Amino acid sequence: MKRRNLVLLAGTALALPRVIRAQQSERVRRVGYFTADTGNPSNLLGVEQTRALVEGLRAYGWFDSRNVTLEHRYSGVGRERIRKAATELVALDPDVIVSTGGLQLAALLDETQTIPIVFTNVGDPIASGFVSSLSHPGGNATGIGVYDAPLAGKWLQLLKEIEPDVTRVLALPAAGSRPQQVLADALATAAPSVGLGLVAVTVSEPEDYDGAIAGFARQSDGGLVALSNPILASNYARLHALAARYHLPTVYSYPIYARPGGLISYGPDNVALFHDVAGYVDRILRGAKPGDLPVQQPTRFVLAVNQKTAKALGMTVPQSILARADEVIE
Repeated sequence: MKRRNLVLLAGTALALPRVIRAQQSERVRRVGYFTADTGNPSNLLGVEQTRALVEGLRAYGWFDSRNVTLEHRYSGVGRERIRKAATELVALDPDVIVSTGGLQLAALLDETQTIPIVFTNVGDPIASGFVSSLSHPGGNATGIGVYDAPLAGKWLQLLKEIEPDVTRVLALPAAGSRPQQVLADALATAAPSVGLGLVAVTVSEPEDYDGAIAGFARQSDGGLVALSNPILASNYARLHALAARYHLPTVYSYPIYARPGGLISYGPDNVALFHDVAGYVDRILRGAKPGDLPVQQPTRFVLAVNQKTAKALGMTVPQSILARADEVIE
């Protein structure tokens, strides 16, 4: 997204009302925004996160094209594309960068140790070497860690509760992603305690979903845990359709995937987190140092159930789940 600032002639500026002249003289801050694929309209999670970020910034008094310019760069997937996009964004020398995802954050930190960075959707920022500690991250990065591994057992329990006949579960972590592998390992550890056998198949492209799910569905009594990653974010409709075709009850890790057709989800309200991100951006723009701002953890978790999808699968959602659901999509 390229923008040009309008330069007002001195005589014209003098003719403007005082309030307007004050707004024009206010320094416009540049906020970089680095994501995997938010530019794709089919990426529901990315679109909602961007909207939440913009709304959050407005709540703190920062308005795009008035006193802040949002420079959005989409990296797509693949380390070379991510590195190239990170280099381009850092070259703009923004006042602060909002980064979504561990690979994106790693690429940015390779490019700069001075530009403040506020991150989210990062599984384990300490183990990844992004921060020194949660309470005092040091360096130029802070934000919100989304450590999903402790939720693995909860996802499997929900799958077993909504479909007691399930004995096998398929997980589809993104290839080459350490946080995704950590989640797959956590699922493998938790599966025996709820009477499930885990099959994990890494995916690199959307088409990988087709073969992995078709092969898994050759045997009955299966279910699916859909791990959120850039591939799913832009292809959730494909996964919904495959789950319906093969009659696989599916648990998602973010509530946003249940709303457009996923059966059930449990996890942090990933969109709401971006309002917190906006708060950190505001503090940094007003002089705070990112190394002094503690890394936050999600505090709100949402259980969402899609009754329409359940009916299409011929399932009845247990009252025990409906009674504690935060969202029920009819």
